[in-house]
Amino acid sequence: MKEENNDDYFEKQKPSILRSIGGLFTFTTILPLNIYTTIDEMARMTWFWPIINGIIGVMATIIAFILTQFIHFDGLLVAAIIYGFLLLINGFNHFDGLMDFGDGIMVHGSPEKKLRIMKDPMTGVGGIATGLIVAAITIAAFSSIINYSYKISIDFLLLIIIAEMSAKIGLTTCCISSKASDDGIGKFFIKYMNLQNYIIGIIIFLIIAAMLSLRIGFQIGILGIIGGAFAGAFTSLIAKRHLKIANGDVLGCSNELGRLFSLLAMLIAISTSFTTLI
Repeated sequence: MKEENNDDYFEKQKPSILRSIGGLFTFTTILPLNIYTTIDEMARMTWFWPIINGIIGVMATIIAFILTQFIHFDGLLVAAIIYGFLLLINGFNHFDGLMDFGDGIMVHGSPEKKLRIMKDPMTGVGGIATGLIVAAITIAAFSSIINYSYKISIDFLLLIIIAEMSAKIGLTTCCISSKASDDGIGKFFIKYMNLQNYIIGIIIFLIIAAMLSLRIGFQIGILGIIGGAFAGAFTSLIAKRHLKIANGDVLGCSNELGRLFSLLAMLIAISTSFTTLI
């Protein structure tokens, strides 16, 4: 009876952008916002997802600031805490998708077999290894960013926000370049991610990233966004080769790789911009 009441409630509501954003925030985090809406209404704001992740990135940056400026933790320890926070606040959903995707593409056989393996609740060695590799490199990349904040400027901590926005840029890029599966929640995000909103979003996020990294080099932030987009396209390409379609696990993988590739792209930009200082 409760579910029927909820359905009636959703049917009687007029579309609301703010409620859609709030629903997407509730869906993507463990924060007790309790703002619910239909999956269709929520998925229409898929292009806005990087902004939501940017807010999460601000929270992570504040934590990093406290740990580095007041508690003076080692950069590697801060990086591990930040990465753990980002996974936790997202309910480990995207990391789970990364591991499931790793399991699927490591299996020989048809796309149907690979998809069946991905849906298996047991995680195999392919998924575990993929998760460990991505986690290790991501923590190391965060550690490098944090160490630059110690050595050169506290402004480097703002790159955490860019990396977290880029995680969802990886996801939206994967959405725009993939064919949706016939089932699962992921198909809704792919369905409602259109090219116009994607391009507008990318332009907005490039401007935000450039402004966040302006004091240390606007090109660093821009490359971070490009790195995230590249990761999404790369994940989509692998999914097409192995699965023919993309589902929620593929989108989750694109999120985790988006963050990682963004960090690596920004570190490359930093190494060329501060050659005499590092």
